[in-house]
Amino acid sequence: MSPKKMKGMLKNMGIDIDELENVSEVIIRMPDKEIVITNPSVAIMDSHGTRSFQISGDVAERAASGAVQETTEEPPIEIPDSDVLLVAAQTGVNLPEAKAALQEAKGDLAAAIIKLASK
Repeated sequence: MSPKKMKGMLKNMGIDIDELENVSEVIIRMPDKEIVITNPSVAIMDSHGTRSFQISGDVAERAASGAVQETTEEPPIEIPDSDVLLVAAQTGVNLPEAKAALQEAKGDLAAAIIKLASK
């Protein structure tokens, strides 16, 4: 069957297929590795609003690049001095302890006070 007839039959079933042009590389990233597809042929199939991609080409694997991996480290939280003073006053601890509790509680005043009060 010719590609043109196949495309027509699929269209009658509600499936559209389009080729992406000028694609130079496709990368599939996983936590520990990347799958790199060079010289790819990419087709997009749209079936009743659901898009699927069909990719073929030269496949290679490589270790995940560090620049792309997501970091799970959160930026430091800014703790206002007024919050530190409030926690210290409510719990009777010194200011460095109150600030440490607030940082551990990610700035949550109630959680920091409860943590320190339960010691």
